[in-house]
Amino acid sequence: MNETGNTGEEDTEVDEESTGEDSPAIDPANFVEEVDNPYFPLEPGTTFVYEGESELKEVDAQMYVTNQTKEVMGVNATVVRDTEWIDGEIVEESYNWYAQDTDGNVWYLGKDAKDYDNGEVIDTVGSWEAGVDGAEPGIIMLGDPQPGLAYREVYYEDRIEDQAAVVSLGENVTVPYGSFENSLLIQEWSDLELGYEVNKYYVEDVGLVKEMTVRGAIEDLELVDITTE
Repeated sequence: MNETGNTGEEDTEVDEESTGEDSPAIDPANFVEEVDNPYFPLEPGTTFVYEGESELKEVDAQMYVTNQTKEVMGVNATVVRDTEWIDGEIVEESYNWYAQDTDGNVWYLGKDAKDYDNGEVIDTVGSWEAGVDGAEPGIIMLGDPQPGLAYREVYYEDRIEDQAAVVSLGENVTVPYGSFENSLLIQEWSDLELGYEVNKYYVEDVGLVKEMTVRGAIEDLELVDITTE
């Protein structure tokens, strides 16, 4: 699943903070066992169910928080499985690795990705692991997101260079799962895909409820259900 203004139609100035241009230092002692950031809670056994469209085709997506962990750069990361179907056929499945530091920031430490065509794996080009082949970790959710803060999500030179910025903390959003006030709006983009931007809406104690393409190939998703084992 794939990022200025409050409506997604205006550009917003941001102050670049985050991980900067140098490789961020990862100290396992500064990480906690659970990911409980209110905007990005990862309770094992939870499944987030999304529906939407991509280029006028029906999209179904699920984010499942597994009970597994993976050690990356000495940190035990929570393993999250993302699966996406278009018109009922699987097109992507990935295992993503997230870990939270003592300040509440949720770090993105890697991804094991597979793209499918007609039920067969056709490539794994989206895969990466922090600390391997020059890939560097980034932050997927700040511990204290404030409008104007920008940060790096992933840096894998010439392969994946994703950035994000906090736009607003006061968005009203309605999706099949419910209506929410004061949601967090984050804009995401790639330094390798000029003209591509996605807006993502997060709700406290829920997580991601909506994502919509602002520029580039259209793919919009909305939260329809959350289930727990």
